[in-house]
Amino acid sequence: MKTTGFLFVAVVALLMCGTALAAVCEIKDIRYYPDESVSNDYQRTRCALDIRYPEGKTGYATLVWFHGGGLSGGGKHFIPLNDDGIAQVAVNYRLTPKAGHPAYIQDAAAAVAWTLKNIGQYGGDPEKVFVAGHSAGGYLSAMVGMDPKWLAVHGLSPQDLAGIAPVSGQMTKHFQVKKDQGDTGGQFRPLIDPDAPLYYVAKGVPPIRLITGDRRIEWKCRVEENELLAASLRAAGCSQVEFYEMGGLDHGTVYDGCMVLLKQFVNRGRRTPPRDKTVQGDTP
Repeated sequence: MKTTGFLFVAVVALLMCGTALAAVCEIKDIRYYPDESVSNDYQRTRCALDIRYPEGKTGYATLVWFHGGGLSGGGKHFIPLNDDGIAQVAVNYRLTPKAGHPAYIQDAAAAVAWTLKNIGQYGGDPEKVFVAGHSAGGYLSAMVGMDPKWLAVHGLSPQDLAGIAPVSGQMTKHFQVKKDQGDTGGQFRPLIDPDAPLYYVAKGVPPIRLITGDRRIEWKCRVEENELLAASLRAAGCSQVEFYEMGGLDHGTVYDGCMVLLKQFVNRGRRTPPRDKTVQGDTP
């Protein structure tokens, strides 16, 4: 069955790429869970990803992107990076009310693991895999990149990532996760527990670029949460930590505004430090 699936993907790739002169290839709706681990039809249909990669090139970097939507809406899409030398992996993950916590993070980790294990088949460098997302997708990218247990299920580690770049993501416990767990506190009452990226401040976190809009018009508390995470990571000994507050942009418009920062971050190249080390290098 695995061989048949690979041949099917290869045939689809050839059909969609056309000739070797094509700039990029796109393959749609690749299931990132093995069939034997899928528990229901919703997971089977929802848990898929699209990949766009440079045709005829090798060793390129890849950005895994998680869409926003409050963990209750949205869908996979390629983002306007304006750089066809960077591969993109656009991910669908399960949403409430058809699924709840921790399905969102489990799916995000499974998609990242699929990318790390398979991007080499398409010519990409598995040591140049970055993870990012907007809003709820920013929360997911931070959880996968900071809490080791999600990638550990797949025999991987956050240190296998070249970097993470949450865009206007919630760094305390996500609103929807609090609802899933029956929390009755106010929406903006921050919780920092094992379901919050801030809980996992440690020296071994991969290089991280935190991007938000302008605190005057952003989602309430969003800028301050990200700024706190950046300050806490630096205090813990992480030197590859960057925080960007994009003036004049709100929670929605920061999506378009962040693209140049994402492209610059990805184009830095390989993950640092190597997997068998824990000391962070200097950030230019």
